[in-house]
Formats: sequence, structure tokens, C-alpha cells
Amino acid sequence: MLFERIESKGLAHYSYLVGDGLDALVIDPRRDCEVYVERAAQEGLRIAHVLETHRHEDYVVGSVELAARTGAQIWRADAQMEYRYGQPVEDGQVWQVGRLKVQAIGSPGHPPGSMSYLLHDPNGAPWIVFTGDALFAGSIGRVDFFGMERAQELASLLYDTLFHKLLPLGDGIIVCPAHGSGSLCGSSIAERTWTTVGLERRLNPKLQFADREAFVAHAVEELEQPPYFRRMERRNLEGTPRLGALPVPRPLAPGEFAARMQDAVVLDTRAVLGVAHVPGAYSIWLDGLAGFAGWFLPDERPILLVSEPADLAQAVRCLVRMGYDDLAGYLAGGMQAWHTAGRESAAIRTLTVHELRRRLDAHESLWLLDVRSKGEVEADPTAGAVNIPLTQLPQRLDEVPQDRPITVFCGSGMRATVAASLLQRAGRQDVTVVLGGRAAWHATAQHAAS
Repeated sequence: MLFERIESKGLAHYSYLVGDGLDALVIDPRRDCEVYVERAAQEGLRIAHVLETHRHEDYVVGSVELAARTGAQIWRADAQMEYRYGQPVEDGQVWQVGRLKVQAIGSPGHPPGSMSYLLHDPNGAPWIVFTGDALFAGSIGRVDFFGMERAQELASLLYDTLFHKLLPLGDGIIVCPAHGSGSLCGSSIAERTWTTVGLERRLNPKLQFADREAFVAHAVEELEQPPYFRRMERRNLEGTPRLGALPVPRPLAPGEFAARMQDAVVLDTRAVLGVAHVPGAYSIWLDGLAGFAGWFLPDERPILLVSEPADLAQAVRCLVRMGYDDLAGYLAGGMQAWHTAGRESAAIRTLTVHELRRRLDAHESLWLLDVRSKGEVEADPTAGAVNIPLTQLPQRLDEVPQDRPITVFCGSGMRATVAASLLQRAGRQDVTVVLGGRAAWHATAQHAAS
């Protein structure tokens, strides 16, 4: 028997490979699906079925790609939506995988046609429930993706799913959701790597409201959505054309790279604080791509990459998962080649917290921009700073002065770097990032106290 969870880091996406005997199935596959094919082949299994729990918003689902590679049948949820691929799942439908049985459980709420899948062990006992985005560790699925005008209706459906279908399965049932901590598909998903129905019944704040009205009141919440979510929703209905092998962007000499910049955007995935970068580049560090690329990178323009050589493949994989397929090339030789070719460069200036303290103590006039989230600021306010969360910055640029130096900080300095690149692209050139952010600020205060 084979059971594996495959995690796509950054997106905090979980997919699952289940097999027994000669057959296997995959639940909610990602687009770069070679991992399922390889693992199944290693175990001598044929992937016969691909099951989707719902229409996904945050990544390109890999069902069409995986079916093309394996001949598997695609079974999709959301029967009421106009999909262009696969067959709709029926509530109660059963698949036999060797000695294992998988049964569909209609789980409306996150979308109205969501499905969960209950896996029975070789002895026929209920064992694991794959909940998609209906139930997470410490949270539940969002109900605002279809607009707030439908949120109460969907929250009421989700109440029935949770309290009448999933929780009655029993406390010992393992819960395998489609996302873990860090995903935008639920608010405040807990860092429980594995969980059970019993743990969620006891620890999940959203499940402490057994009364329908109280549950709905707490479930209805309008959260931010990255712009790329709308594109993912469309693509995941249409069935994204085959990816084939992971794209390999073409190496571009500085001159050709500069020429392509006329109709493309530059994405720099290096840690660029204090070092030179291509003017006008979006600076999003490698591990932050999944969390922030979808907020800022435009859909309609090719992307040129500046990356460390060892990081290029990871950057490409992350972007492809989010549907950024038009990767026009990368800067061959990196910034060293750019410099030796005599090309103009820019830089993001930095400031230590020690120097910031000195300037504040001297009552220097500083325009402090805090790009942390509202919740972070409420928990740890900074006197005199203007708070514009990073994800809201492009829409609120008119609140940032054009005629004054701007000092940007966040929790650690990483998001502030992204913000600085956005500000530079918008014409604010006198921008400085506080190294280490609030974490460094508190650390220096502790050192001083000791």
C-alpha cells in the first residue's frame, strides 16, 4: 500500500497519492506532476484516477497534465460549474483502489459543489478524510470567493458540511486538507502538520460555534485576494493546456535582456538589499515568490528573471504553478555580466536599527512606512509610522509622498524589500529599508536592557 502527501512549499498546497494492488489515485495534483508519476512507477502502480475536491483558486491544478501522462480518468467536483474537462463526481460515489475504498462526500460551502473523500483502510474501516478546503487544521474554508452577497448562504452550507458530515465521522479519523499553514485559502491555518477530526473538534476556533447562526456570523469574513486568483479560477475551469517538461528559460546576454525589457517585466529573486539590481525590477525573494508574485506581477507581460544560478529552477517551478508561463529568459552571467556590459543599475539602500534609533533620538524628520499586516501592527504598533500593508501598496501609492525620503520596514526586512522595489518602480527613488525590521528593533532593545 502507498500513501503519500506531496507538499508544494510556499503555496502550502497538499496533494495526495494513494495506491494499493496495481492501481493508484491522486487527489488535487499540482501542475508539475512528475512526482506522482515517478512515485507510482517506483511502486509498480498505475494511476487510474485523479480526484479534485473543488475548483482551486491559488494554483494551476494538474489534472489534465497528469491524465495526459498516465491515461487516468479525471473526476471533478463543482458539478454546477462549466468545466471543459473531466467527469463530475456524484455524492456517495465509490472508487476501489486495490483493497482500499474511497467514497465521495458532498461538502458544499467553500464553493457550493466541493467534495471530500473518505478513505477506508484494507479492512474496510474509515481511516482518512481528504477535506479539500472545507476543513483545515485550525480553520475552515473561505466563503467570500463568490462575493459577500453569497457568503452567508455558503457559510450555512459549510455549517452542514462540518457539523453533519465531517465531524460525525469520528474523532479518530485523520484529516488531510488541501492546504497547510500559510495558505490564503483560509484564515489563520494552524501549524499542525497532521490533524484529526477529534483535534479539530477540540482545538479549531471555528468549530466552537455549534449553533448555526453563531457559526455563520464567525465564518463570514471578507479577506484579501491576490489578483491572480481570478485567473486561476478561469484556467481551472477550462483545463490548462499541457505543460510537458518544466520550462527552461533562455539565457540572454545583457544587450538582448535589455532589449526585451521594452515589453517584459524583470523579476529579481535574489536578496537584493544593498546590492545592485536591474532598474525597474520587481524584487521578490525566492521563498517569497509563492506568497507575493501573484499580488504584483502582471498577467499579460513576459517575465525576465534575475536569479542565482542554483535558484533558477525553483523560481521557474513556483511561477509555473501560479500560471506564469511566459518566462522570456534570464540574465546570463547575472549582475556581473550586466555591469561589465556597462549597463545602468539601481540599488535599495539600507539602514540598521541602531542608526534608525539614533536618527529618531535626534528628532530627524523621517517618513516611516510600515508594510506589515493590520493584525501585526495592532499586536506590535510603531509610533509615528504610517501603515500600508504590502499587498495594498500598489493601490495606495498616492498616500506615499513623492518629495521626501521614505524609510520602509516590516517584521524582518524581506517584505520591506518588495515594497521598496514597488516604490522605485512608481518613481520614489529615495527609499531606504530598515535591516531586520521590527525583529531587529526588539532585539537591540533587549541587548540594551541587559
